[in-house]
Amino acid sequence: MELHRLSLTEGIRAIERGEMTSEQWTRALLARIAQLDPRIEAFAWLDPAAAIARAVAADRATAGRLRGAPIGVKDIIDTRAIPTRMGSPAYDDHVPMRSATVVERLENAGAFVLGKTVTTELAFYTPGKTRNPCNPAHTPGGSSSGSAAAVAAGFVPAALGTQTNGSIIRPAAYCGCVGFKPSFGRVPRGGVLRFSRALDHVGFFARSVDDAALLYSLCAGADAGDADSIDAPAPDAAAHVRRDPPRLIAVRTPVWDRAEPHARAHFADTIQALCAAGAAVEERELPAIFADAHAVLRTIMYAEGARSYAALKREHGPLLSGMIHALIDEGLAISEVRLYDALAERTTLVQALDEFLASADAILTPPATGEAPATLTSTGDPSFCTLWTLCGVPAITIPSGHGPLGLPLGTQLVGAPLADDALLATAQWCSPLLRHELPRLAF
Repeated sequence: MELHRLSLTEGIRAIERGEMTSEQWTRALLARIAQLDPRIEAFAWLDPAAAIARAVAADRATAGRLRGAPIGVKDIIDTRAIPTRMGSPAYDDHVPMRSATVVERLENAGAFVLGKTVTTELAFYTPGKTRNPCNPAHTPGGSSSGSAAAVAAGFVPAALGTQTNGSIIRPAAYCGCVGFKPSFGRVPRGGVLRFSRALDHVGFFARSVDDAALLYSLCAGADAGDADSIDAPAPDAAAHVRRDPPRLIAVRTPVWDRAEPHARAHFADTIQALCAAGAAVEERELPAIFADAHAVLRTIMYAEGARSYAALKREHGPLLSGMIHALIDEGLAISEVRLYDALAERTTLVQALDEFLASADAILTPPATGEAPATLTSTGDPSFCTLWTLCGVPAITIPSGHGPLGLPLGTQLVGAPLADDALLATAQWCSPLLRHELPRLAF
């Protein structure tokens, strides 16, 4: 058995059956990392001896749903006694005293932090060092670059990420793993670097929809550390099962012109495959009100991002990139009135999207413009994620094929507000039909 190939749920079951220990799993992952990560560079911090010690402790504890599972954590999410450097030299000496709520919840379930994964600078656009494991000349996407690459490369079975525009869905699609962004507020952000209060989401990278559902079931729920977090009916990973074919709306979005020809062909093939399996797929355009939605997100993201990082610029300006300086300058020029209007427009869009989805189980749409671009100086175009992040609705991408360069392509499903469980059930129904397979690594 190649232990690095195990999904989260497969690994947990193997431990439960006594077929392996957390220590054995961890040592196999560390060997994989030692072999490949010098060329991928998914980790911002990794201490192999500490990881083995945590695995040994987990084997002794033998408790919790996650049973000693090693996970990766994006380096803007606090981890107690482990550096959290935010992808910026301004945080070189930052070692939190307490872990983020989402990390504590996973640890309480029996998981442990194997390593911190690379983020773009302050979760914005300046790339980190990570390369796409399917072709190191191509971007892994961002800002959760290291988390996507680490899961796809077999370094960890699952990882935490965040999304303010397209930072979970896009890198998951580029690297060939599952990426799940829950509804706004469902997973608390206490202990996570704030970029935009209205747009920041915490989510998951994994190798299967089952894994994403399990992580979500353990992390969702309100927390005092995030005033925007909400309680809803308790999620249950075992309940994410759908037997009837879903009703889907195929949506090209107002940025369809940015889709590469191979992405358009893949989307058409996906629709055909799902219809052939019994799904009801209706092709529809979004209401005209969504035509300006991308500009609405930019207004909110830049205005709130500038206010979040203004003090950092005053204290550590020379350590910040030109992109961060430009973000702050543009964002501070946005008035409070204009920001308020954009937030109000977002509320209107959420209502319109809820009505649009009233007769269906999910939206079917591309997760990205196509294969990961052949560049390491940018992280690709997030525009096929923008609308769903703006509206705070759940979204998931599933690996579903490969493009002309052999790089992964994905399929994105989007649910109604707070309908996370229903979306996961729909994704589980669709996943076996989408040629879901491990990505073809370059090494």
